[in-house]
Amino acid sequence: MSSKTRLQAVRRQLGYSADGVIEMLLRRAERLGVSVMQPASLKTKLSRWENGHESVSEPYRRLFREVYGRTDEEMGFPSEPDDEDLAELRNRIAVARRVDPEMVEVFRQQVDHARQIDRRFGGVTMLDQLRSNIDHVGSLLGYSTLTGHRETLAGVLTEASTLAGWEALDRSAHGQAWEHYERAKTAAREALSAPLVAHATAEQAFVLIDIGETGAAAEQLAAARELAAEAAPPLLRAWLAAAHGEGLSALGHRDEALRAFDEADQLLPAEATDPALPFLFLAGAHLDRWRGNALSKLGEPEAIDQLTDALPRLPEAFTRARTGILVDLAYAHAAAGDRDAALEHSRQARRLASQIKSDRQLRRLSGLILPGGST
Repeated sequence: MSSKTRLQAVRRQLGYSADGVIEMLLRRAERLGVSVMQPASLKTKLSRWENGHESVSEPYRRLFREVYGRTDEEMGFPSEPDDEDLAELRNRIAVARRVDPEMVEVFRQQVDHARQIDRRFGGVTMLDQLRSNIDHVGSLLGYSTLTGHRETLAGVLTEASTLAGWEALDRSAHGQAWEHYERAKTAAREALSAPLVAHATAEQAFVLIDIGETGAAAEQLAAARELAAEAAPPLLRAWLAAAHGEGLSALGHRDEALRAFDEADQLLPAEATDPALPFLFLAGAHLDRWRGNALSKLGEPEAIDQLTDALPRLPEAFTRARTGILVDLAYAHAAAGDRDAALEHSRQARRLASQIKSDRQLRRLSGLILPGGST
């Protein structure tokens, strides 16, 4: 088979249009810092490459390999001397060597920006861009030779991956969420940070809760608390205690769950924010709404007062959290036999969940049984 038909066949097998391939090649080149021709010229080249009028040279061979996930042979490219791979390795190491503390801070700010957009507008607006950032930082980490920079880069990769995991979970993409958390745990170990490993491990447990593996989730949350131990900052220990409480409430272990939330309240420092832990929110209404969520799962009547008190105190920016409170209130009122209140809160929750494309909360609402037996 000629190089023409192999390269073209791979594209068609993958179901990509020519315009789609050009866009992917340009995006991959930008992430790798590779200089390529303009889109119009690239479109002409792609046609010539696929028709066998020109052979594909570097850096385009590399871009095709990464975009298509195929080897040179599978795409019909003639073999290159071994020193081609050596040159590519040297280039990657050279690019990674350019990372300095200022660049690491830029990456960290990008993750924080994504986090702010996520909590206000939902993950659908940021997940693809976040994946690109993860690929970029992960590539730099993979070819970094400076120990200090590897650790700080790994810390940023951990934060980006846990955020991507949470966004994927909100879209009910459980497999993707699990993989993001696995990557986060690996990066956290590279960062030599037990607190980051504990946080990623605990967040991954929410995937288990969501798919009904509540026993495994509670075990994983308990293990996360042991990982953090006494060396972790008080804010993280409080967050882990609350997370463990939610896992126990999902199991129906009322007394143990409430004890875990009491412990979280005791551990929570007076200054419930930590610049080193920008991904944790327990100040103000956050811990109260989390306890309310657990009480709602347990069918406790006091869940209504707890959640009703927390709702107006929640900062406006936390749209997803507000949606969760409304869903919890709908369930709590339904359990109490108040059909009208359950229906009103479910309508508000559905409106917000639809706006931020929260498949997870919409799925929860689809399982709500109103008093009288209707959904």
